[in-house]
Amino acid sequence: MDRDGDRTERGESGVDADLEADDHRVELGLALLARLEHESLPLAAVIDRLETVTSDPTVTRTILDRAELRGLIEREDGIVRPKSRQYVRFERDVVTREGEFTCRRCGSGLSTGHFIDLEAGELGPFGSSCIRKVTGRDD
Repeated sequence: MDRDGDRTERGESGVDADLEADDHRVELGLALLARLEHESLPLAAVIDRLETVTSDPTVTRTILDRAELRGLIEREDGIVRPKSRQYVRFERDVVTREGEFTCRRCGSGLSTGHFIDLEAGELGPFGSSCIRKVTGRDD
């Protein structure tokens, strides 16, 4: 698996680990979609956020399909409408840590990493501007 948790090789012994990683990424993606802070977003903007969870298009599609089935989002004509009104609270849901990190969104080196604490797990690290974009505070 690569640094994003995506598969880099398939092998008989790695099948169970691949399925477990897919499940974790799907649940993390669903938790992120449940916290989107917009009335509506273009599908491309939603995919940009989901790319912080996975770069695998099959997993991204699965996240979007399951989010729709669970009633977290509605999709129509390339527009995604989040149904939840639970947002990421910076003072409660974002943890910062000092260290050497690489931003999951833009790839920049970081000395302070921002991590989103979601029900399905932790997502990050992000830099100070990327955390705002991922959570919807900045466009």
